[in-house]
Amino acid sequence: MTVRVGVAGASGYAGGEVLRLLLGHPDVQIGALTAGASAGMTLGQYQPHLLPLADRVLGDTTVEQLSGHDVVFLALPHGKSAKIAAELGEDTLVIDCGADHRLEDPAAWQRWYGGDHAGTWPYGLPELAGQREKLKGAKRVAVPGCYPTVSSLALAPAFKDGLVEPEAVIVAVSGTSGAGKSLKPHLLGSEVMGSVSAYGVGGTHRHTPEIVQNLSKVANEKISVSFTPVLAPMPRGILATCSATLKPGKTLDDALAAYDNAYADEPFVHVLPSGSWPTTGAVLASNAVQLQVTVDPDLRRLIVVATIDNLTKGTAGAAVQCMNIALGLPETTGLSTVGVAP
Repeated sequence: MTVRVGVAGASGYAGGEVLRLLLGHPDVQIGALTAGASAGMTLGQYQPHLLPLADRVLGDTTVEQLSGHDVVFLALPHGKSAKIAAELGEDTLVIDCGADHRLEDPAAWQRWYGGDHAGTWPYGLPELAGQREKLKGAKRVAVPGCYPTVSSLALAPAFKDGLVEPEAVIVAVSGTSGAGKSLKPHLLGSEVMGSVSAYGVGGTHRHTPEIVQNLSKVANEKISVSFTPVLAPMPRGILATCSATLKPGKTLDDALAAYDNAYADEPFVHVLPSGSWPTTGAVLASNAVQLQVTVDPDLRRLIVVATIDNLTKGTAGAAVQCMNIALGLPETTGLSTVGVAP
């Protein structure tokens, strides 16, 4: 089975990571590569690490360029995917790496992103209960945000098993690639190096409603979330510290059993041995999720620390994983849990 794939937004970080993974996928033939302002330039000018594709010329991101592919990945800015997706044929598997089709509530989309809600697609986090079945045979997939991926996987087993009260506090430290390639003064090397800064403080980050949506669905009740993202002087990776109050009678042993049961058969999610704690370096360039669980006995608060590579499992790896599921290919094809070190 050979699948012809087009990638829109190939000059950006997410598009480049999709292409890096597709180059190692045995069932993929890479077709059209498109971009916005970079159209007409070669891919190598923006993604010099993708040597096999370096001489390919980027086309305009149009339906004409992207039609005729079995799969199209849309690695576009938020609000830009819906129009292109609506014009691609229903026989094309369209995988949106942006936010356009993640949220189920039109009012939430209006509040956090603005404009018309484009509708909701099957959500591309197969490790959440019930999601893998929804992705099988799907022709439209919404890839989760990077922060919601790590936060949801960190806390879902606790909420699913009713171990904690319906609230969570999440502080997640991320590399700068999560903000994309657009030039922004606060992301200049001289501003980032040697400095850690919080942003989106006080429940203002756009990923907050997505985290709430995911955790509320697994808990079968509304979950309140306090989410604070932190920018670290590194190019990629997320380390999230997530906590919630244990319900009366619940223990650390209950939590460990819940996490072992939830992730024992998941190829990409790994609960670390007792005493080991996740590090961003351990998952660099891999599709792995590493996490550890403990309880603060004085506060009776469950604490989960989890890490992913924001560009791989947080975006492009999830997109390829969902493509595999949707097409009936082995889920792990073209993906690895092996990181890069040092």
